[in-house]
Amino acid sequence: MKKLGLIINPIAGMGGSVGLKGTDGCLEEARRRGALPKSNERTKKALEELEPIREELLVYTAGGDMGGSAAQELGFRTVILRDEGDDTTQEDTLELARVLKEEGVDLILFAGGDGTARNIYQALGTDVTVLGIPSGVKIHSPVYAISPKMAGRLALLFLKGEIRSTKDEEVLDIDEEEYRRGRIYTKLYGYLKLPVEKRYTQNRKAPSPLSELANADAIAHQIIEDMEEDTYYLIGAGTTTAGIMHYLDLQNTLIGVDLIYNRKLVENDVYGEKIIERIKGRRTKLIVTVTGGQGFLFGRGNQQLTPEVLREVGRENIVIVATKMKLAELQGAPLRIDTDDEELNRELSGYYKAVVGYREYTACKVSTD
Repeated sequence: MKKLGLIINPIAGMGGSVGLKGTDGCLEEARRRGALPKSNERTKKALEELEPIREELLVYTAGGDMGGSAAQELGFRTVILRDEGDDTTQEDTLELARVLKEEGVDLILFAGGDGTARNIYQALGTDVTVLGIPSGVKIHSPVYAISPKMAGRLALLFLKGEIRSTKDEEVLDIDEEEYRRGRIYTKLYGYLKLPVEKRYTQNRKAPSPLSELANADAIAHQIIEDMEEDTYYLIGAGTTTAGIMHYLDLQNTLIGVDLIYNRKLVENDVYGEKIIERIKGRRTKLIVTVTGGQGFLFGRGNQQLTPEVLREVGRENIVIVATKMKLAELQGAPLRIDTDDEELNRELSGYYKAVVGYREYTACKVSTD
């Protein structure tokens, strides 16, 4: 009988869709803006991949939203080690991780973001093999799978013994207060031990080097030249898209989404329902770039672009911009999508013409797997 540890941070990622760039210290504000928990649903997508070994598996976890509800709902035999309330804390995560280590579990699946990974590291170091289910807003650490399904598939291979190798991967996190001010300070906190299979896990988030600035400038000039009259433009997060706002002489939200119309600013840092209110029934284009080193188009750091927003914009109105270096770093891998809407992920998959310079374009494949 295999023993799987399960830890869910129930509030992870709640600040993303409502423009808070994280949830640390602002849970009540996220709720006031209408944010809903998503970690349990994303965890269930991972656990569903373990169905082939369900009868050979014991899931050790805490009660309620920290893991027990998700595992039991899917019919897994579950050992509840602790009872938890609705609003858990990092101390709850730390304590559960330590108890799972004492139980001698074969693997710990944990759902959250970089803050959750830090807690797991603080409790375990590299003593236990773990794997992250991406559920947070900012996920810079390479200890997470590409998507919840990929986490489940890799866990399945490891628990079946088809993958035996492990590797220590970095636990990275940033200061959320500085992040909300548009300043990104990333720090290495330590390492966690993961199953080795790069097809299933994401790379670390890479910053944009100075050598890319000229390329980004050229892209900005092309986008501005192509802008159509009487059309709303959503300008996504990132340094590549920031150049567009710079050359339009408009205030920019580096890690948010801005809305412009006829080359004039409509609103900074818009999100979810606020975006829908502005663009509903109006011609709109979305300018979006990819995360450096990871290649995510949607689902990492831009959850303001909710599935509802993406459906309203439409696939045909999504414009991808990317520097040549960012694409080269991916070594031919497709761009990734990881929203909470699997049907939408499939609809948005396929080939796009990406702007990579002034009057320079390339075909990019976008995939959910």
